[in-house]
Amino acid sequence: MHSRIDNEPTHSYAGYPLRIGQPLPYGATLTNNGVNFSIFSRHADACALVLYHVGEAQPLVEIPFPDEFRIGNVFTMQIFGLDYERIEYGFRFDGPYKPRQGLRFDHTKVLLDPYAKLISGRDVWGEPPQGYDDYPHRARIVPTDYDWRTDRPPHIPIEDLVIYEMHVRGFTQHPSSDTRYPGSFAAIREKIPYFKELGINCIELMPIFEFDEFEYSGRSNPITDEPLKNYWGYSSVGFFAPKAGFAATGGLGMQSDELKALVGDLHRNGMEIILDVVFNHTAEGNENGRTISFRGIDNKTYYMLTPDGYYLNFSGTGNTMNCNNPIVRGMVLDCLRHWVAEYHIDGFRFDLASILGRDQNGHPLANPPLIELLAYDPVLANVKLIAEAWDAGGLYQVGSFPDYGRWAEWNGRYRDTIRQWLKGTRGIVWDVAQCLQGSPDLYAGRGASASINFITAHDGFTLRDLFTYDHKHNYANGEDNRDGTDANYSWNCGIEGHTNDPIVNDLRRRLIKNAIALLMVSRGVPMILMGDEMGRTQNGNNNTYCHDTEWNWLNWDLLQENPDIFNFFKQCIAFRHAHPVLRSKDHFLNRDAVGSGYADITWHGTSAWQAEWDDHILTLAFMLDGSHARDGSDDMIYVGMNMHWTPHRFDLPDLPRDRYWHVFANTSPDIQVEIVTPGEEPRIINKDHIWIGARSVIILVGR
Repeated sequence: MHSRIDNEPTHSYAGYPLRIGQPLPYGATLTNNGVNFSIFSRHADACALVLYHVGEAQPLVEIPFPDEFRIGNVFTMQIFGLDYERIEYGFRFDGPYKPRQGLRFDHTKVLLDPYAKLISGRDVWGEPPQGYDDYPHRARIVPTDYDWRTDRPPHIPIEDLVIYEMHVRGFTQHPSSDTRYPGSFAAIREKIPYFKELGINCIELMPIFEFDEFEYSGRSNPITDEPLKNYWGYSSVGFFAPKAGFAATGGLGMQSDELKALVGDLHRNGMEIILDVVFNHTAEGNENGRTISFRGIDNKTYYMLTPDGYYLNFSGTGNTMNCNNPIVRGMVLDCLRHWVAEYHIDGFRFDLASILGRDQNGHPLANPPLIELLAYDPVLANVKLIAEAWDAGGLYQVGSFPDYGRWAEWNGRYRDTIRQWLKGTRGIVWDVAQCLQGSPDLYAGRGASASINFITAHDGFTLRDLFTYDHKHNYANGEDNRDGTDANYSWNCGIEGHTNDPIVNDLRRRLIKNAIALLMVSRGVPMILMGDEMGRTQNGNNNTYCHDTEWNWLNWDLLQENPDIFNFFKQCIAFRHAHPVLRSKDHFLNRDAVGSGYADITWHGTSAWQAEWDDHILTLAFMLDGSHARDGSDDMIYVGMNMHWTPHRFDLPDLPRDRYWHVFANTSPDIQVEIVTPGEEPRIINKDHIWIGARSVIILVGR
């Protein structure tokens, strides 16, 4: 039997048999008897493949691509008999160095493959870099042979999700986590029972694409002198490779398998996983930054540049990816397809997503090709696409992000409005009503499931700090408290910072409970921040991007310190899961469409059926008719809100015959039982009215 002719080498270099490779796919791909390397550069004059033995400083060999191995703008080569498990690889490019023309080739640099599926150099979190200055982040080759067995994504409807935003390391790094491999993907697997107890069915991981935690080398906390790190990871080195430092097995190069094992376990437990992805910029910074990959491969293609070659900076980090260049657009699509096909990821949250809709000069596009492409791609057809619908260049698209019937958005207006309502801001009662309905004023043509509702996220105060501080306290970041937003809409309840005053602390706990109660009864998709369910604090820092300390690590002892907060979260989440009338992808009709005698939603004030919308009003209530739920058989639900500093009597709307009001939650002061398990709500003796205490929320069930 004869072998195929394309399995035979045609060239040789330094003893390595070669032949021209396949231009697609890009990156390093295993073939029957070798490895196919392929990389794009439009403006380079020449390219060489640089091979290293794993962990060695000096190259094993450097193989120039023959001219005939260039197909269009793609350098491609197949090397036969390569022991890929023992190899690290990079590329060296030659070309003009003309920065004012956008060209920054430097033949002294070995560059990382943009399509690298595994990256070494930061294999164990916090271990000092190995000092390979010529090539610090090194591409490795990983086989696609993971045995997924029968794994299938759960495909949970987005309106049924309760999302838990979290940091891989911070979730279990604290000694109190009691995990075998703290700070790792493996440790998250150990905490799946915790997610299930809390009621979470989707985790959203802050960036896990390979990044360099030592990016801020030389910077230190001016208060403690501790070294600062790139902790959050919003500064990607490579888009296709999982962060080795987040894996217990990263030192063995097994981070890919460890992450896949986590995904499989989540799916088997009926949970989804969303990745926070950062395509708006890279770790290379501005013209004074490092050359790692894109800058030295084809700077003019990958980045938005001014006419004189400087970097446009809509990300606030020094550079902006040229996302609507066809090459970059294709790379982003290839990347997301990779994470869905190889890692079974269920969705993506796009950091500063408005950048994805800018043209190469930074102007917003009416019909952005990349955003449309992702919406209609067949491989991504069943995954969630969530936009952070703004950027650092002033483009704010909450409610107007191009959606193509697919995209949801972080609803920043929900966050700001509900924060103000919780602390008693007047003049916003109508805006609050819009938020509680899934923001039909923003998403009228898209449905309520377009709104990802949140009150806190990684970027800003924790929920505890939201009611502990009037102002940010970011001096430990080393930027003279200039970083982080000033628009916190927070309230310290009369004392700045932590206190032993029982009256203040009781009020703060009540406001925390009010927040989760409103979040879980709002139409849309709720998202909570890691640790809010147990009262985590960052000591007033609202931008902890650079701290690998207990400020960012979840202290699991808080479960014993704040069991009432945890239980309140747990029961509110369970209540949402128990009542389909709270979960719909559609907006309310504000009328009776099923003949029940009640509209799907009705608004009330202290007097039933008479909501008050004046600017001075701090009271509001609404009632949902469960006959309008998906299965048509849910209970009536009444939510009363008193954000005033004095108690108010609320007259209750009449129920159908043989139905009575039962109390699920009541955060009023001096209430002995704040919340119960759904289904065990005690009946109200007086059916006509109820008193709601100062700055409190009540949730009733009519059945």
